[in-house]
Amino acid sequence: MGVSRGPRLSGIQKQVLSLYRGFLRAARAKSAEDRQQIESLVSSEFRRNAKEVDRKNFLYIEYLLRRAKKQLDQLRSSDVVGLSALNVSFSQTKHPTN
Repeated sequence: MGVSRGPRLSGIQKQVLSLYRGFLRAARAKSAEDRQQIESLVSSEFRRNAKEVDRKNFLYIEYLLRRAKKQLDQLRSSDVVGLSALNVSFSQTKHPTN
């Protein structure tokens, strides 16, 4: 019998955790100063999105996942030394009912 290690994660949650670990692994390949800056930025971005993004807004979550994958691919390049934050906000307006 398997041992339960906590709540089961959805596919999107697994993707998010995989990306987070990927960013931390990519940061290890950078200089100590750049690594600290990258880890701090990644941590704050993931925490901010965890608090602010509605868990049922799958389109926006998928957009964030695609954007993060592109950023991770860029960070893995040996020519790139760091990341910068880009704050994008979408209005949460309600759709008018007819």
